Amino acid sequence: MTGAGGSSPRWQRGWWTGAQRIRSPNHGPRPVGAAIDLVVLHSISLPPGAFGGDEIVRLFTNQLDWSAHPYFETIRGLQVSAHFLVRRGGHTLQFVSTDRRAWHAGTSAWQGRPNCNDYSIGIELEGLEGGTFEPAQYGALVALLRALARRHPLQAVTGHEHVAPGRKQDPGPGFDWQALLAWPGYPVGLLPGH
Repeated sequence: MTGAGGSSPRWQRGWWTGAQRIRSPNHGPRPVGAAIDLVVLHSISLPPGAFGGDEIVRLFTNQLDWSAHPYFETIRGLQVSAHFLVRRGGHTLQFVSTDRRAWHAGTSAWQGRPNCNDYSIGIELEGLEGGTFEPAQYGALVALLRALARRHPLQAVTGHEHVAPGRKQDPGPGFDWQALLAWPGYPVGLLPGH
């Protein structure tokens, strides 16, 4: 994807021009001096198994109609966000500046460090927990990881299931870590943490 005017995507105060910007109110400041060195991958579909609707955007912007589907009653009042969402066709949306702390990982820890939201970037992949993902999503994810690695001192990419074991299982066994690592252009030095 190119930025405005056909130029290569760039960064503007934590916003990537390669993504469609939709602002979420669900974020806060990062701790002073926090090094943003981890990417946490998630999967989401709303309602579960449904793709392509606006429900994820509505959830992340606190506009979801809780009465629109029985499943929504089970998450009523939830205030969450991720920095990015990669749709099934590869279209990428951004909800929170990477300079800010998105509310994506919840109670979590990575290599002994608690509170992953403080030092990570959350990327949601539109998909069913445990299900498979589309080639376009892997391509868009690699492009995004490359852009993020140019802006932040990233060291690893991992799944929500790895930072919140026993509590979360996404993106799950359907996510192909080997395909991600083998994708042309995958950032050298960005280690998979699973």
